[in-house]
Amino acid sequence: MVDVDWVERVGGLRQWASGPERAPHKPLLLLYALGRFQAAPESGLRYTDVEEDLAGLLREYGPPRRTSPGYPFHHLVSDGVWEVRTDSGADSPGPGVGRLRESGAVGRLVPELRTALDTDPALLSVLARTLLDLHFPPSLQEDIAADAGLDLEAADLARMTGVSGGAAERARVAVRRFVRDPGAARRLRARVLAAYGNRCAFCGFDGALGRRPVGLEAAHVHWWAYDGPDELSNALCLCSLHHKLFDKGVLGLDPGLRITVSARFSGAGAAARAQVRELAGRPVAAPEEAGAEPVAAPYARWHTTQVFRA
Repeated sequence: MVDVDWVERVGGLRQWASGPERAPHKPLLLLYALGRFQAAPESGLRYTDVEEDLAGLLREYGPPRRTSPGYPFHHLVSDGVWEVRTDSGADSPGPGVGRLRESGAVGRLVPELRTALDTDPALLSVLARTLLDLHFPPSLQEDIAADAGLDLEAADLARMTGVSGGAAERARVAVRRFVRDPGAARRLRARVLAAYGNRCAFCGFDGALGRRPVGLEAAHVHWWAYDGPDELSNALCLCSLHHKLFDKGVLGLDPGLRITVSARFSGAGAAARAQVRELAGRPVAAPEEAGAEPVAAPYARWHTTQVFRA
């Protein structure tokens, strides 16, 4: 049976906050820990062995500002899902990377959570999906899981085969308060694609199969996971490629709603030039629907400070 308490704990991780700034340090570490547990349930994570992996996850999926993997390694202990022990048997020496290295700090999921994961084949998938839905847009979730070492297909299969009847309903109730209503996502997509005339606001792609648009998606500018509203003024119709690049911080918006391209992007081929580099400075297409608002300045600013890789 899915333990509601573990879903509540994971869904309620305490994170550093300063206004609307992103701080997904703990969720990324916990996803990584779940991936390592999935591969080797009995192994601990020695800080010196995983520091490079954690730093890479934070660079790729954390906020643009510089950050330290020592922060979540130490502070996740306070959430009751993680423990740290040093070579001397003492608790975590603090978030400083030097002290974590020198003390031989090893982190692992707390014993009660490890037991719950061993007992319940559904729990790992529920916890991983909760973390991904709470902190990241759908376009990045598969990449994050892969980089964290999580086999989501295997975890989801375990959930589907290991939960049935009343247990399945308890799992849905436990997770519902943390994840987005699929119906809301479908409604927003329909509104956004209609407002933009079924065309990508960056490149103009307007593919369809019969009468149904294909390869077009509704992209939040200020992510839903960080309280971005389901409003037309916080959304763009983007093709799948440009949605992914927008959420990854390769593409952004300047105050005049012109497309910006990260200086960190590389790509020498003709396709990279045409589909990315040559977009720089191009105005974002405005909605075609009468009365539909373009992207509002506060949402564009949030994306610039929290996502775009300047």
